[in-house]
Amino acid sequence: MTAPWTYPDFDDHEGVHLFRDAASGLTAVIALHSTHLGPAAGGTRFWHYADPADAITDALRLSRGMSFKNAMAGLPMGGGKAVVLADSLRTKTPEMLAAFGRAVEALGGRYITAEDVGMSDADMVAISRETKHVSGLPVAAGHAGGDPGPTTAKGVYLGVRAAISRGLGKQDAAGVHVAIQGVGSVGGGLARLLAKDGAKLTLADADAKRAKALADELGATAVAAADIMTVEADVLSPCALGAILDERSIAALQVPIVAGGANNQLAAPADADRIHARGILYAPDYVINAGGIINVALEYLGQGDRAEVEARVAKIPERLDQIWTESAASGVPSAVVADRMAMKLIGRG
Repeated sequence: MTAPWTYPDFDDHEGVHLFRDAASGLTAVIALHSTHLGPAAGGTRFWHYADPADAITDALRLSRGMSFKNAMAGLPMGGGKAVVLADSLRTKTPEMLAAFGRAVEALGGRYITAEDVGMSDADMVAISRETKHVSGLPVAAGHAGGDPGPTTAKGVYLGVRAAISRGLGKQDAAGVHVAIQGVGSVGGGLARLLAKDGAKLTLADADAKRAKALADELGATAVAAADIMTVEADVLSPCALGAILDERSIAALQVPIVAGGANNQLAAPADADRIHARGILYAPDYVINAGGIINVALEYLGQGDRAEVEARVAKIPERLDQIWTESAASGVPSAVVADRMAMKLIGRG
């Protein structure tokens, strides 16, 4: 296997750890980008990759994003990410989760895990039997922690509202057309919040039945997953997997705003310039989608309750406005402005 530091997405990561447990079938990657601000925190993704090398690329990109996300959210945490390589049937066993917990424990607290795509709070409970360095566990009402999805959705919703205000001059989402790509925990939660505001919604998901069911529930329209990126709307909200904004897709966008919860939406650094050149207001993903990590970080740190989580999530629009204001004044793409801010915070600026 090619050395991780030769990958294009390697960014002076502090560590890239490969784990294999033959007995359970576990194959995993844990990437630690930075521990400058604290232990590297970031969820675990359970995903099937046609090429295992893509799992390392994902871990590298996602861990860097977590460094920036945690720094911009004002959390005393660094950035890390884990990827568990699933087979084509997405087979997940108690033995595999236990082996992964031991892998996390072997890092001695340098990495704190939580749930991400393909993982649940029940999986975190299983992992917690092998390590204390885990968050996103079920919690009592009113406490910080638990499934980060709903809190991520709330932060994205507030960010979309801020983008609508900034880009369209409207103080609410009533009548605003939002196209949402991916209607899982985050995208589905966002859709429900926007529907309450009276937004017009177009939904798509890799699971067409799920998109259709939610569209029927909310009085929205469902389209094929392949069509959502070219829907003519006021806002495109990517809430599925990353790297969906590239030279071709950016050229085909028919929206003045892109604001969504997916990680690593820009496929390459040059795409920040491309989306800016089109005059599209872009919400840097690791700023708008920080609600979930705020929730599970405060759980792990034992700092505050649900009210504290909500108060911190409510600051997401303020951070976005700061980025957009500087971008407008300097002519520098919002994604680049955010990266520069984050790099300074983690001691690399």
